[in-house]
Amino acid sequence: MTTIKPTQREETAAERWARFSPIRTGDDYVNSLRDRGVTVYLMGEKIAEPVDHPIIRPSINALQATYDLATDNPELATAHSPLINAPVNRFLHIVESPQDLVMKNRMQRRMGQITGTCFQRCAGLDTISVLHSITYDMDKKYGTPYHQRYLDFLCEAQRNNVIIGAGMTDPKGDRSKRPHEQADPDLFLHVNRRTEKGLYVTGAKAHMTGGLNSHWICIMPTMNMTEADKDYAVVGMVPGDAVGLTYIYGRQSCDTRALESGDIDKGNARFGGQETLVVFEDVFIPWEHVLMDGEYEFAQPMVARFTAYHRASYVCKTGLGDVMVGAAASIAEYNGADAASHIKDKLVEMTHLNETIYSSAIASSHEAQPLESGIYMNDEMLANVCKHNVTRFPYEIARFAQDLAGGLMVTLPSQADFDHESTGPLLHKYFQGRPDIPVESRTRMLRLIENMTLGRNAVGYLTESLHGAGSPQAQRIQILRGMELERKKGYAQDLAGITLIATDAD
Repeated sequence: MTTIKPTQREETAAERWARFSPIRTGDDYVNSLRDRGVTVYLMGEKIAEPVDHPIIRPSINALQATYDLATDNPELATAHSPLINAPVNRFLHIVESPQDLVMKNRMQRRMGQITGTCFQRCAGLDTISVLHSITYDMDKKYGTPYHQRYLDFLCEAQRNNVIIGAGMTDPKGDRSKRPHEQADPDLFLHVNRRTEKGLYVTGAKAHMTGGLNSHWICIMPTMNMTEADKDYAVVGMVPGDAVGLTYIYGRQSCDTRALESGDIDKGNARFGGQETLVVFEDVFIPWEHVLMDGEYEFAQPMVARFTAYHRASYVCKTGLGDVMVGAAASIAEYNGADAASHIKDKLVEMTHLNETIYSSAIASSHEAQPLESGIYMNDEMLANVCKHNVTRFPYEIARFAQDLAGGLMVTLPSQADFDHESTGPLLHKYFQGRPDIPVESRTRMLRLIENMTLGRNAVGYLTESLHGAGSPQAQRIQILRGMELERKKGYAQDLAGITLIATDAD
């Protein structure tokens, strides 16, 4: 199964969907990415077929696993869609109840356990629910046709079982200036012209998770907008192979190990994450796929709702945390140190931190409230607490894992040295841990810990945990806004027997 390359810039919505065939399995997904003719650059080279590139393929495998999970565990990874009256992948499901959010969190944790990396679908998943309520609200105020366009698009997305990526973060340029004030207007993606058939956008989206691996990219504002920024207040659906798109692949620590023979030094040879700079050069969007065009006052609530959903989605890091706890426990066992009380205590602390993240995410989901459009949004305060925990706790969990791994994690010779006829026997002799544990098992576990705390998948477990869905200060601002200090001071004053007398100044 393959998609058909676009033949023209100004495709209609129907022509764009006609190029897709429904995806049923993980293998179907991989094949759907072949022969698209996308423009991709990696380390100064234009990549003819990204699917088979050894650096790129692990990120595709991680997304393939989201399809496989739906097949293997449909109760967890699928849901009934009222839009098409059929089961759909939960990554394409709108949030109809608090239980939907709980199941989403459970699925995200499971995906982290399976892949040990960023599986790249959470931003798109959260965008789907945000657009349901935002398009509804815009239609209510202005009589626009956005909500029906959104529903029509989502029905097709569910029928074809595609991946929707979220293009939110603009390069931003000078942070002291608004979008329309930038020296280069393209530093924020914007509408550059409109025709009877649709509109054209130019600019870029940075740090886009899984952008190259997505069938569709939803472009949307990255911040609140003013009337002067109207051309930057745009939401639209763009095929990942649209004419005018260029992908520039981001580097990751130790990524060139994927080019080496053997799988041990890779740490996690099967799965990886992906971030790209996606450049839009006069990219066409038909009106049927435009979901905001100039309604600048809705940019702020869109971003706020997205962050409420997405910050709780960082519950996925508890799945990676489960892998880290398991790796730390395994290497302690392989070293013969697992019975020591201080080792057990460190594993307890790792688990405590990991479950604290999970509990705040699940609480946020259980406390969800309905929006006017009919979907539910999780509790914003608890979502921000969850994400703020995520900016800290994975680093501490990683430190414990490195502690239990020992210095050999960063001084271990290569797989080629272990396989060499001269050095191999020496390494197997001197790097033996417990005599009943193969040396290869020990080296593989050390490489996995290295991969997740220093290597390719440290991007997803550590740095992404810090900056994804907003850096720490963004959560602290939201927590400050929601603290309700006056109400809480009232509780304390009541119990202390304090009665405040209003003054003229009050």
